Amino acid sequence: MLTLAFMGFGAGLLALTAWAWTPDRPRRQLEARWLASPEDMVTVAGERLHLRDSGRDGPGRDRPAIIMLHGFGASLHTWEPWAAALADRYRVIRYDLSGFGLSPPRASGDYSLAADVAQLAALMDTLGVARATLVGSSMGGKVAWHFAARFPHRVEKLVLIAPDGFARAGQRYGEAPRVGPALALMTVFLPKPLLRANLASAYADPARLTDLVVTRYHDLMLAPGARAAMIDRLRQAVLEDPATLLPRLTMPVLLIWGDRDRLIPVSHAEDYLRLLPDARLVRFPALGHLPHEEAPEQSLPALESFLGR
Repeated sequence: MLTLAFMGFGAGLLALTAWAWTPDRPRRQLEARWLASPEDMVTVAGERLHLRDSGRDGPGRDRPAIIMLHGFGASLHTWEPWAAALADRYRVIRYDLSGFGLSPPRASGDYSLAADVAQLAALMDTLGVARATLVGSSMGGKVAWHFAARFPHRVEKLVLIAPDGFARAGQRYGEAPRVGPALALMTVFLPKPLLRANLASAYADPARLTDLVVTRYHDLMLAPGARAAMIDRLRQAVLEDPATLLPRLTMPVLLIWGDRDRLIPVSHAEDYLRLLPDARLVRFPALGHLPHEEAPEQSLPALESFLGR
């Protein structure tokens, strides 16, 4: 009986492993589904990046540029509803940071904040953008405000959606976080139902998380080397005390936050308001960590109003 029990356990374990095992997907297959045009793959400072650059042909003059930076695990597709609504008045640029979406992992293996800031500067140089409004979500918000602190002359305005940057429980400034072995298993095990449950925590109303969005996130996380790059990025996510940097940001700043954000609580907004010289906060009581993705039509007017100031 004991032998039969172990045999049954072994069969169940094999079935579970087969269900959960998720190898990388071929890049050609992913590009066929998620790349709008081969021209959207560009080389910036020796690195291949996936970007979309719309609204460049403004009538009679160059349109103001907006650059959008996505959060951890996301891609430029998270901005599509906002980008479509703004492209008739602005040049809207959004791109996949290295190791996310269709942008391949960095050959150097450097996923530090300094490397992301340098990449954004190189991207603006490559596209001929001297100055832009930056819009950043979560991790992308952290990249945006660090860029603004280093290159204030290149930032017209700053829009931060539940931005990362302040230490939370278990974090310390100046120290690399510990990434446990359980999280590293995602490089070989990432079943879609598990990812859906994780993504749902970023929405106040999980019913708004569509199958298409889950499939997109899942597909792009299975890009060759993407999951290993995500783990490397987490291990290199050293926080610098914002109190030394945020007071340098003299450009207008808009903070957008969902009151039902379970990942970076809206209480963090007070830390930003306390340190930023020119900032205002717009809160959405019924939204979570990704207002631009969960309810783009509801959250967009706050951005449009700020851009038109």
